[in-house]
Amino acid sequence: MCGIVGYIGERKAQDVLLKGLSRLEYRGYDSAGVAILHGHKMDLVKKRGKLKVLAEELNSGPIPGAIGIGHTRWATHGAPSDVNAHPHLDCKRRIAVVHNGIIENYLELKNTLIKEGHKFISETDTEVIPHLIEKFYKGNIEEAVRKALKLLKGTYAIAVLHKDEPDKIIGARCDSPLIVGVGKGENFLASDVPAILDYTKDVIYLENHELAVLTKAGVVVKEHSGRRVAKKVARVKWDISQAEKSGYRHFMLKEIFEQGDILEAIQTERLRDGRIRFQELAIRDNIFKRVKRIAIVACGTAYHAGLTAKYMLEELAKIPCWVDTSSEFRYRDPIVDKETLVIIVSQSGETADSLAALREAKKRGATVLSICNVVGSSIARESDGVIYIHAGPEIAVASTKAYTAQLAIFYLLTLHLAKLKNTIKTARYNMLIREFRRVPNLVKELLSEYKPDYNPLAAYAQEFKRYYNEKHNKSFFLYLARNINYPNALEGALKLKEISYISAEGYPAGEMKHGPIALIDENPWVVCIAIASKTYDKMISNIQEIKARNGIIIAVATEGDKEILHHNINYLIEIPKVEELFSPLLVVIPLQLLAYYVAREFGYDIDQPRNLAKSVTVE
Repeated sequence: MCGIVGYIGERKAQDVLLKGLSRLEYRGYDSAGVAILHGHKMDLVKKRGKLKVLAEELNSGPIPGAIGIGHTRWATHGAPSDVNAHPHLDCKRRIAVVHNGIIENYLELKNTLIKEGHKFISETDTEVIPHLIEKFYKGNIEEAVRKALKLLKGTYAIAVLHKDEPDKIIGARCDSPLIVGVGKGENFLASDVPAILDYTKDVIYLENHELAVLTKAGVVVKEHSGRRVAKKVARVKWDISQAEKSGYRHFMLKEIFEQGDILEAIQTERLRDGRIRFQELAIRDNIFKRVKRIAIVACGTAYHAGLTAKYMLEELAKIPCWVDTSSEFRYRDPIVDKETLVIIVSQSGETADSLAALREAKKRGATVLSICNVVGSSIARESDGVIYIHAGPEIAVASTKAYTAQLAIFYLLTLHLAKLKNTIKTARYNMLIREFRRVPNLVKELLSEYKPDYNPLAAYAQEFKRYYNEKHNKSFFLYLARNINYPNALEGALKLKEISYISAEGYPAGEMKHGPIALIDENPWVVCIAIASKTYDKMISNIQEIKARNGIIIAVATEGDKEILHHNINYLIEIPKVEELFSPLLVVIPLQLLAYYVAREFGYDIDQPRNLAKSVTVE
């Protein structure tokens, strides 16, 4: 959500800012802009729309200068427009600010500043920041920024330029991510690592209430009080090539096809001689042993991974478990204490609601474990322990590979806890480890049946589009499943909604008679997850009920299942046979692909769907 890039050095700032912003397009945005200094002159260009609109404007009239800040905005306060786009300026047009986050007391500050004579031109909360800095500026931009920050309530990551001090950029953060890229004779600011990986792999992760002063020669980090802070420089272990399409039409498709390799890498890293290893995990085994209940807290796709984990944790580790959406957790007086393990799941590690839930859990004495993808993220740093999924950068807004990687970590964590609590027999433990080891190859085998350009799912998508048009946009999807694959029904529906804008709902199949069956006539397409399982016969009964009402059925079944063919299904998707416990890792893949091909058939922007952002860093 929103993207910040800052540069100071010898290169042409315009080029660095545009390249960095292009690497952050996945975060979701509706406008973009830059402010660039050359000498004591500041040029400002900002445009509503995609980054290419800004790039065309800049390329038609290039701006000189080797220091600048850039931004991609996802609208919160004020509609998308040129005026509301960042950067924002003060009255005298000497100070430029870009900002991620929300200033909660901006109206109060704005009214005070207006009474003092300041003129505002936008509808944004951000514009109060340059005016506050202007108010406090007495020849020292760092000091003025510090004074302004003391008055802000809410969340922010900011980058600041002053035309009278053209040798520095100021950055600061509070509950919104901001990193510093460290180079030789040049330095960078960014809201995420991909923005600077074309130039450096050395980064400093800023903590809350820290302020960074960037010059060509170096970086100084201070607390808002002005006290200097010693910071370690971390080395990013992945390459920018991992954030490129590599010949695929979309990042989402590339990331779907990466899942077999990612699961294999997780097993290589985490499984050694039959033992499960979480080498970065700082929580001791004796703390896990005293855990009496588990709360899993997450948003969106990560929430569905948590729902799946509940099934496995209660079955194998025998620990009562509940799953909460992050946005509700801290507002309902959750019952957690020192015997509760709270697991925060977040791909980015910067999700604002999840971060707030983490802090609430710690306040109540719970042990907090995070499952994250981004090393050094806020959630990872503030947790008592972290397990990284190491899925590499996920660029598409609709999460795919992070979901299966999160599930893989949950399987290993569950088996680890079950062994610690002595709730699983050795023979079953060993059998499950062996079966889990088969999964990466089964995923690769499944994906090998689907060509990136055309395959049966693409044909199903074509059929749906034809049907949808014939029904004058009245058709929709239901996803039904039971037991451990019920969360996949939710996930499949979410994927379709996210990228194709088609109405879709996921339900436990047993709940169909309690409402959803009223929707079934010839209009809905119903995805029935009917794999080999202990609830298979129940799913067959649901399929019969749907066919009796003329519903169109896409069945996800186990290879070799002959019975499913006797029930007059319309379309069949087969997955390799696997232990039911691990089936979610296979079932979700054709659901991801089905959503992808439906969206592609309708011609939508798959990697950057409307109104969505990759990392939701505001509440």
